[in-house]
Amino acid sequence: MKILVTGGCGFIGSAVVRHLIRNTDHEVINVDKMTYAANVEAIEEAKYSDRHHLVKADISDMSKILEVFFNHNPDAVMHLAAESHVDRSISGPAEFIKTNVVGTFTMLEAARSYYEQIRNNERKNNFRFHHISTDEVFGALEQNDPPFNEDTRYDPRSPYSASKAGSDHLVRAWHHTYGLPTIISNTTNNYGPWQFPEKLIPLVIAKALKGEKIPVYGNGQNMRDWLYVEDHAVALVNVVTQGRIGATYAIGARQPRKNIDVVKTICKIIDDRIPDSAGSRDRLIEFVTDRVGHDFRYEIDPSRSEKELEWKAKYNFERGIADTIDWYLNNSKYLDI
Repeated sequence: MKILVTGGCGFIGSAVVRHLIRNTDHEVINVDKMTYAANVEAIEEAKYSDRHHLVKADISDMSKILEVFFNHNPDAVMHLAAESHVDRSISGPAEFIKTNVVGTFTMLEAARSYYEQIRNNERKNNFRFHHISTDEVFGALEQNDPPFNEDTRYDPRSPYSASKAGSDHLVRAWHHTYGLPTIISNTTNNYGPWQFPEKLIPLVIAKALKGEKIPVYGNGQNMRDWLYVEDHAVALVNVVTQGRIGATYAIGARQPRKNIDVVKTICKIIDDRIPDSAGSRDRLIEFVTDRVGHDFRYEIDPSRSEKELEWKAKYNFERGIADTIDWYLNNSKYLDI
């Protein structure tokens, strides 16, 4: 297959590109705007593969995206490009609406124009538009609520999650109205190598190594379900190659943790790797004013994905976080330290 991947130089997108080049025979058309959070180094050896083609383009630029479709003739789309940092969406929501809503609309319309002109019946029957989304569209869970699943009602609480909810609805509308063969997946918090250090785990690693205060929102009791990015990449490729048209897949690792426990785990592992004469790095933890509208808990039930996609996360949190810390210790320049 020839797969068009948007946001393929971003955190999750680059993991997908690496997986496709290393473990499949598929060809990748990597469309990325190359914003602050993108890094071409993150695709690693894919940069040198003749099966990888990087196109610098904004997904909201209709003429450019149409050009990509009709020049490269993809067999499937994996749409990952998005603005994704909640704090940034609160201080500057406009870019999130442009990229996540208008950009997804543009991708859908370009894909529809392309799909409708495919004359080969086998190629047309096999075409897929896979939209990658977040569990934040479902709102927040209380302590004893069951985890999110594919049937959970939408209840976004931030500009980021609202923009992703809007894009999900557009994808479903283009399937039901125009017959575009779409699939949606929703995932929980990802972590691993190459994540931009504004997100919790690489930020804590950077602060701990610098000996700086480690900010933790509120009392640190907010809970997140953590998925190692390499596991997610495998699941996403399974979705686009094996998933049912019109279906939604909730992808998670069954690894919920309180934020404060994540932070303390990182401090302990770094203390073990690089002892600090000043003492344990959990001394650096500083509780700060909670984020506006901070959702209490996210957790996903991945039963459908595990069954239908014959997939299950291989990494538990303890292994994944240790590997992530070791990667950043060996690649500290990406923490800007």
